[in-house]
Amino acid sequence: METMLGEIELFPFTFVPRGWLLCNGQILNIAQNQALFSLLSFSYGGDGQTTFALPNLLGTEPVPNTKFYIAIEGLYPTRN
Repeated sequence: METMLGEIELFPFTFVPRGWLLCNGQILNIAQNQALFSLLSFSYGGDGQTTFALPNLLGTEPVPNTKFYIAIEGLYPTRN
């Protein structure tokens, strides 16, 4: 099964896997991340014009030594 853009997964890694970003509330540029922005919009913050934020899930991990990551590459989800 392929990764979907915007998918959030819990990983036990001490590094950020390629194609993923840590869900730490990071601010991203809309112009450089248009597909992901089309899914998240301003749901988690941003300046309302040129930036948007990833969800901040730090501290919500159900298992020690794990972190939530969001896919910034992958298939664009479709609605059926």
